[in-house]
Amino acid sequence: MLQDILLLVVGLIIGFVIGFFVARSVMKKYLKKNPPINEEMIKTLMMQMGRKPSQKQINQMMKSMEKYM
Repeated sequence: MLQDILLLVVGLIIGFVIGFFVARSVMKKYLKKNPPINEEMIKTLMMQMGRKPSQKQINQMMKSMEKYM
């Protein structure tokens, strides 16, 4: 009886760990393929704030965004 409960708990823990890593890798692939923000969005946002961004500024913003993904 105790052995069955222990196996169940160990199985659940292993399942959660494997599920976490699989879900994490799937989300990383999805975000790499479909980034939440791209260069056009950055350019549009900066122009709405009244600035004309250079390509260097856009590249810096993209690099800083990629750091957190």
